[in-house]
Order: sequence, then structure tokens, then C-alpha cells
Amino acid sequence: MAIIIRLDRMMADRKMSLNELAERIDMTNVNLSNLKTGKMKGIKFETMNAICRVLECQPADLFEYVPDDGE
Repeated sequence: MAIIIRLDRMMADRKMSLNELAERIDMTNVNLSNLKTGKMKGIKFETMNAICRVLECQPADLFEYVPDDGE
């Protein structure tokens, strides 16, 4: 996959646990964990907005584009 999720890095920088972030954005731990590990196929803008608000970051802080080997 060409998009790398950097949610774990932002959470570590903010010293915030998965459980705390999930509670603050009103998302289940399982869904947030799936997002963090890249197992989700997409994300709602509403969810991204909540994560950015709580972590005080920009969407670009959460995602990184890395070209696949064939690109």
C-alpha cells in the first residue's frame, strides 16, 4: 500500500493511549486499532477531523505517501 498511517507516531508524541484516543473521538478500540495498523480501507472525514482535533495535528501528520515499487 502506498499510504502509510502515522497515527501511532502522533499518539506517542502526544503521550496518548489507544484507549484514551478512542474514548475522546467516540470510536471503538477495535476500529481505531484497525485504522492504526492500516487494516481499514478508508476513513471518514468526520473521523479524521476528530482525530486531528484531539491530537492537535494536521491530516498530513497522520498519513504519508510512499510510491509502490512499480510506480
